[in-house]
Amino acid sequence: MLFMPIEYWLFAIPGLILAGIATMVTKSTFARYARVPASSGMTGAQAAAQMLAARGIYDVRIEPVRGFLSDHYDPLHRTLRLSPDVYGSRSLSAIGVACHEAGHALQHASGYAPLALRSALVPLASFGSKAAYFFFGLGFFFNAVPMVQLGAIVFLGVVAFSLVTLPVEWNASARAKVMMAQSGIVSQREAADAGRVLNAAFMTYVASAVSAILTLLYFLLRSGLLGGSRD
Repeated sequence: MLFMPIEYWLFAIPGLILAGIATMVTKSTFARYARVPASSGMTGAQAAAQMLAARGIYDVRIEPVRGFLSDHYDPLHRTLRLSPDVYGSRSLSAIGVACHEAGHALQHASGYAPLALRSALVPLASFGSKAAYFFFGLGFFFNAVPMVQLGAIVFLGVVAFSLVTLPVEWNASARAKVMMAQSGIVSQREAADAGRVLNAAFMTYVASAVSAILTLLYFLLRSGLLGGSRD
């Protein structure tokens, strides 16, 4: 990114601003409901286990992992990893996040196609997020349009991953919002409050997708693939 021209930032900055706002809202919303204990007295780990048990799933491990909001579901090892602020906390924020991750385990168990597609796109997105900027930088530095075009093509994997992530995350949250109350983890009112944490977190994925699309648009225009200038 060090070789990127000034006009690149006209496309990049809006996405960065949106991502920053989404992150701040997520952290503030999590902090707000992290101070509100659930009436059930369950921890995040217990809530996730109960939600899975309600659907007859007992073969998913639940274990702690380091980091702030580093919670995730690992479909390869069928393991739900929860951060310290979620695993042992009895707050609505913790329960909301834990049940969201349990929602991914439910997706996996039911063969939810977008989750499988996202998992398949992980290697491509990982490669593209690094290689694309390498090609972009070389292309701009040496004024080599084909290199810029190659970078844009490689970056398509990043955009595809970001777009597929949206329905995956939304669906996991939707499952959590319903199951939290149905499984007796929280009351209907508490489920609504925990759901606010999930809604805020979803905006970070929207911001990531917008940023990826804007970046791709710039490089497609710059490379001439969309009729823009190659100069």
